Order: sequence, then structure tokens, then C-alpha cells
Amino acid sequence: MKKQKIALAALLALGSTAITHAAEFRSSDIHPDDYPTVQAVRHMGETISKATGGKHTVKVFAKSALGGEKDTIEQTKLGALAMTRVNVAPMNNICPATTVPTMPFLFRSPDHMRKVLDGPIGDEILKDCEAQGFIGLAFYDSGSRSIYSVKKPVKTIADTKGMKIRVQQSDLWVDLMGAMGANATPMPFGEVYTALKTGLVDAAENNYPSYESTRHFEVAKYYNKTEHSMAPEILLFSKKVWDTLPAAEQKIIRDAAKESVTYMRKLWDEREAKSLATVIAGGAQVVDVDKASFQNAMKPVYDKYLKDPKLQDMVKRINETK
Repeated sequence: MKKQKIALAALLALGSTAITHAAEFRSSDIHPDDYPTVQAVRHMGETISKATGGKHTVKVFAKSALGGEKDTIEQTKLGALAMTRVNVAPMNNICPATTVPTMPFLFRSPDHMRKVLDGPIGDEILKDCEAQGFIGLAFYDSGSRSIYSVKKPVKTIADTKGMKIRVQQSDLWVDLMGAMGANATPMPFGEVYTALKTGLVDAAENNYPSYESTRHFEVAKYYNKTEHSMAPEILLFSKKVWDTLPAAEQKIIRDAAKESVTYMRKLWDEREAKSLATVIAGGAQVVDVDKASFQNAMKPVYDKYLKDPKLQDMVKRINETK
């Protein structure tokens, strides 16, 4: 296994040389072809192609074709991938500022989240990734994440005590579920359906489109509206590849990424409504919860992950954003 990993790393390193000179930027996503994030990056590629007269294009590999989010983050850092679209959570241990938008119950509404991430605070967070080998291009919506369960509904924090809940591979998410009294079970997104079906986990958590597109609603019928996070998606470009491009082309890519956010949000809002209708028609029950019982348990998470005064100040500015 170790030899295989070394061989893969060597192959990726060789691939990065070719990519820096190719017209086609390879991008990865774990979601299916029709998912808003996949379509948004393809739209971005069309914009780049037009602006560069066809010199640069983007090819998106969807449905985890190139690996899970942790895998593609590593490939992007190496330069084997030009881009990857991931949730901010797996970046928390890499870029400290990405911890802030991942914090539970931080954003008051989708409009509040969009206003914050479209402004200077969002730009600060994206910039923080540069020192770690990534150019942060844009944030995409990921909706409100809620817990969906197999055997019983979740109505208060007492119901999550002892539950095995799948989370993203992120320390913060493990502690977030721990604060709810649950047993967090980190695993790649592609393994969740089987884990729910076989009882390896009792529940998972995500937004409506992910719950629907993965068919998780077939095995976990209770969608409990904890709405504990609006952690966004982040679009990252490899700094190794980026540094080979002239400034004019870098600007084209940045502008295309920002423009794709509006396109993505339109698709997202439409998809969210469609997904909700699909899961209800498929037998899912949407359960209202005592959200305050969950919010009141989050202080230990904030105390642990926001020790840096700069991050504390960022949260303060987010709370003050109207």
C-alpha cells in the first residue's frame, strides 16, 4: 500500500508539469453531473474559454471520479489537478480562517451568509489558503445542513445522545457532534449510503440536494431541521498551476469564478426546492426541532476553535453584518 501511494504521488507530480502547459484545466467534484456546483464550474470554464479565445478550458470530473475531497485537495496542492470544489470543512486543518464559516449556527440566514462571503470577510478567508498552496477563488452555497436519521426522528438535543452520526473528515465536525452528545463517525461522502443502510451509522447530516441526489432519503427517512450549519463550498485553484499563468489570465479565471457564483446560486435555489419535493414524495419526513437546545450546547466548540483573536474578531464582524 505504501509503495502504491508513493507511485501515485510520483504520477501526480509528473502530471502537474503537463497540466501547467495544457489548455485544459482539470477540476474535481464529489457530486453528480447535474449538481449545481458541477454545473457552475462548467459554466466558469465556458466563460474562461470565451475570454481566452479557446486557449484555456475546464474539464470537470464529477461523482468522486478522482477521489474524495481530502484526496482532491492533496492532488490540487501537488498541481496534479488545477481545481477542486470542496466543502470548507476539510480545509479547516489547512487554512485556519476557513474554520470561521464552518462554525455552527453562525449565519442567521442564506442572505446573511451570502452578504458576508461576497464581501471583504469572504476575501480574507480565501486569501488565507494561499500560503498553503491554494488560490481561493470563490464560495458556493451549500444550503443549511441538518441531521437525517434512520430509526427515529430527532426533535431535541436529547435525541442525538449516543447516536452514531456520519460527519465530514474534520476535527471541528467531530467536536460539533460531540457537543450534541453524539458519536461522530468521519467517512468519505461516497460511503455514507451503505453505512446508513447497514447500520454502521444511525444518521448523517447534509443539505436537501445532497440528501436527495445520493438517495440517502431511501434509507434515512427522517430529515430533522437542525440547520446547524451553512458551511459553504469553496473553489480552490492549485497555486503551482496558478504561478505558471500570466497575470491577465489569472484575472480572467478570478473574474469567471466570481461570476459563476451568481449562476450557481440560481441553480441552487431551484435545486433545493426540487430536492425537497422529491424527498417528500419519496417518503421522507421533514421534522421540526427545538433548535435552541442545539444552539445552547455549542459554546465549547467556539471556545476550542476560535482561540485566535483574529478569528474571534472575524466572527464578531460577521455577527455585526446586517
